[in-house]
Amino acid sequence: MKKKVAVLLDDAAHAQDRLAPRLHQTHDVHWVLVACAPRMTHRASKWVSHGAREHWRSKWAAKLFAQMQPWLDEHGLEAEPCLAKGPLPELMQQLTPDEVIDVRRPKLAGAEATGFRLPSFLVAGVGLWFAMAEA
Repeated sequence: MKKKVAVLLDDAAHAQDRLAPRLHQTHDVHWVLVACAPRMTHRASKWVSHGAREHWRSKWAAKLFAQMQPWLDEHGLEAEPCLAKGPLPELMQQLTPDEVIDVRRPKLAGAEATGFRLPSFLVAGVGLWFAMAEA
């Protein structure tokens, strides 16, 4: 019986780098790639319908799986794609994997996450204002 391994991912390149050392463990393994889409901000979710969010999440996952497929083919691996649409603990209960590998890109923490940034429209406006002042 094959061992079922769920791989949580959100970035193809990062996942490939993190999974490369585990390729020797691929004998008798059923891989399930679980796409974990980035969370939408509260402000954005107020203005976007549920259907539009689901459509965006599906397109995002299809793009992620398309980026992973050549790497999987190169290493002779077959994987079942799965899109996480709700809380991960509930999905893991449904999938019942023998092992869960989390290769999601780490979130920014500390000063990097709370750093002050000007909104891009403000930066563009200030640049335009300087350009017009010099003319």
